[in-house]
Amino acid sequence: MKGNIAAIVLILVGVVALGSNLDLFHVNIFTLLSTWWPLIPIGVGIAMLVSPDGRKGRE
Repeated sequence: MKGNIAAIVLILVGVVALGSNLDLFHVNIFTLLSTWWPLIPIGVGIAMLVSPDGRKGRE
């Protein structure tokens, strides 16, 4: 699950950067990150919560 979330985040960052470079839309990535940075630890925490840790079969 962690690998999938990291891949999705990288794809989204790439799409936003490419769209900004091609002038498809205007976005300032630094302003966006300074506003929405708290979502990063929230997303990491949710990913850690739902990902299996591999200990369920071992007792």
